[in-house]
Amino acid sequence: MEQRSIFLIALVTLSLFCLALLSQAEAEAETDTTLRTYIVQLHPNSPTTTSLTVSNLLHQWHLSFVRSSMSSPNDGITDDPSSRILYSYRSAMEGFAALLSETEATGMRNLPGVVAVRPDRRLELHTTYSYKFLGLSSSSASGPWAQSRFGNGAIIGVLDTGVWPESPSFDDRGMPPLPKKWRGICQQGQDFNSTYCNRKLIGARFFTKGHLAALARTSPDEVQLEYVSPRDSQGHGTHTSSTAGGAPVAAASVLGNGAGVARGMAPGSHLAIYKVCWLTGCYSSDILAAMDVAIRDGVDVLSLSLGGFPVPLYDDSIAIGSFRAMERGISVVCSAGNNGPMANSVANEAPWIVTVGASTLDRRFPAMVRMGNGKSLYGESMYPGNRLPNSGQELEVVYVTGGDKGSEYCFRGSLPMDIVRGKMVVCDRGVNGRAEKGEVVKEAGGAAMILANTEINGEEDSVDVHVLPATQVGAAEAYRLKAYINSTAKATARIVFGGTVIGANRAPVVARFSSRGPSITDPGVLKPDVVAPGVNIIAAWPGNRGPNGLPEDSRKVNFTVLSGTSMACPHVSGIAALVRAAHPRWSPAAVKSAIMTTADSTDHMGEPIMDDEGRPAGVFDMGAGHVNPLRAMDPGLVYNISPNDYVTHLCTLGYRSSNIFTVSHRNVSCREVLRRSRGFSLNYPSISATFRGRATKKIIRRKVTNVGEAKSVYTVKVAEPEGVRVRVRPRQLAFERIGQTLSYKVWLISRRVGLRPSEGHLRWINAKYQVRSPISVNWNQS
Repeated sequence: MEQRSIFLIALVTLSLFCLALLSQAEAEAETDTTLRTYIVQLHPNSPTTTSLTVSNLLHQWHLSFVRSSMSSPNDGITDDPSSRILYSYRSAMEGFAALLSETEATGMRNLPGVVAVRPDRRLELHTTYSYKFLGLSSSSASGPWAQSRFGNGAIIGVLDTGVWPESPSFDDRGMPPLPKKWRGICQQGQDFNSTYCNRKLIGARFFTKGHLAALARTSPDEVQLEYVSPRDSQGHGTHTSSTAGGAPVAAASVLGNGAGVARGMAPGSHLAIYKVCWLTGCYSSDILAAMDVAIRDGVDVLSLSLGGFPVPLYDDSIAIGSFRAMERGISVVCSAGNNGPMANSVANEAPWIVTVGASTLDRRFPAMVRMGNGKSLYGESMYPGNRLPNSGQELEVVYVTGGDKGSEYCFRGSLPMDIVRGKMVVCDRGVNGRAEKGEVVKEAGGAAMILANTEINGEEDSVDVHVLPATQVGAAEAYRLKAYINSTAKATARIVFGGTVIGANRAPVVARFSSRGPSITDPGVLKPDVVAPGVNIIAAWPGNRGPNGLPEDSRKVNFTVLSGTSMACPHVSGIAALVRAAHPRWSPAAVKSAIMTTADSTDHMGEPIMDDEGRPAGVFDMGAGHVNPLRAMDPGLVYNISPNDYVTHLCTLGYRSSNIFTVSHRNVSCREVLRRSRGFSLNYPSISATFRGRATKKIIRRKVTNVGEAKSVYTVKVAEPEGVRVRVRPRQLAFERIGQTLSYKVWLISRRVGLRPSEGHLRWINAKYQVRSPISVNWNQS
């Protein structure tokens, strides 16, 4: 999960620029005849498309574009054009993915009916207790599981690294028959056949063409995949899918740690797996192909624990495909990314996507370091044992710095065996993975390891099931440890493992790695939307892999622990499935609103949710707050948004009509749209406003729909952002019936200029409900 170097902070601010330079360098190094994958979007209203509903006819039509782009007699390419098309899209987008040269791509852009031609992009992959922490209980007659019948009938589509079907989390005992709307398949492949699917795991597919094309171009002698099938050889997809909808598994643990009953958020839901990620990453062409199929298959929720750096929505295949999914009534949930705590790092920013950041649980795995000077350091580990070699005696501690041989980062070949053999080695985080460092220490003859956070990592405590006795300490404790080592000729220490401890710390806390807002592409919408458990999450794992996924680790487990917004995303995907099962007629916007407006802004001690540095978390850290499944099932009021509203919102961003068509598949005149919609505000469950120049007033319009009690009255309560006066009219909303919609206006009046961003919130409350919307205000004098 961790591949960040010590230079992350300096590099990450230049990452987009560096990526652009890299792409330019690659392009300059290639000839005009080099083939690479492009995604070609076509106009759906072209007269040529009206009768092309059969797949082979659609393929022939797409082939005509490829032939036209290859018509130049001087391009030097003479291969069969039919071999160029990788995918034909018709549900997530009209168009196709094809292998083209740069010259052909340029020519393709000029063909009638072509909307956009985009190079394929490579994206990255971004429980026994978490359901209890979120208040889900199988014994409660009025809880979310009871109200939704455990998500019965809902179908969660997971786009990830595949699935390990033998895992007990995918057992179908007690599951209902397949929903009548399901139209998917169980695709056969290497070590995977249709018998692996059942009433829990109802479908599985794999998508390789974009990945293979990129691999053939960059490493033509290494065109190979782990399993050419839906089978998961990495573990990430098995972990996320079981978190979203895994079946109950008794006595689950990670080699004895975190023991309990494992369940997904929606244990009664069905799972459909779409393998789009491989060892080299996840390619947009494969992702779009999976979304295209999933829409037709009949899923209710799409869960994507993957993404990249923020890009404009019209260049973002996930945003484009998810717009179509939203139009078909499918809720799309995505991870926010792991580039925190840097501002503006949040990915998957489209307002029709639920964007999820990561938070902690109140479960810990203490592994204290008792130093030779009598002082102790707090650390955490899931190493399965409580003894060091030599009957737990103290070991000499070494921290080797300088030169080519040093233990700072413990990468392969860096450790001097004569110095570290039989000793406890201190390794700084960075360069390579946390668990891999333990393997390096073990191979060099080290007896134990202390993994030390740097300033980049702060007090983040993502634990691992190390291959040797080891613990991880925060940056402050690492400073104390190194001071002790430098103070004596022979430092010694031992590790004391404390097992599993629940309830001993404040939680939730926003994880340091969780990507932060504000959104680069759409600052008028607060992102992330919510946070959910994403630190030290225990879930299913391939039975042929060690708990850390290291090839050298011979231990085999059915469950392991992972951290990341990848783990937070499926929690919300499962909660969305619960809400959909309880309210099948709700739109994706209503489901999202229910999750956001009921989120908690306080931790389990009733105090404000904090970040990992002990400061109150803000809206750019946690969005509307921490998910609360119990309240999301019955939110009282919801903010609905239609697809047309999203189109109008895109016009307010200054997008050209061609850009809007790329995203929404609709021809619009923004001049006409904005003329008809003066004063338009996207009916989002949160509020974000920027005062520009000398502007002193903003008017925000919202409307809420009653989904609670027929005759009900709500009164507004406001916590004003610093430097801003907030006025709401009317101050009361009186509903006569369920389904009734009422409007209100918010006046944001700036009292001063030049302030840093500030935040507050407004709540519509009555005796039963609290419907909360965060408010963010910024000043931009340029």
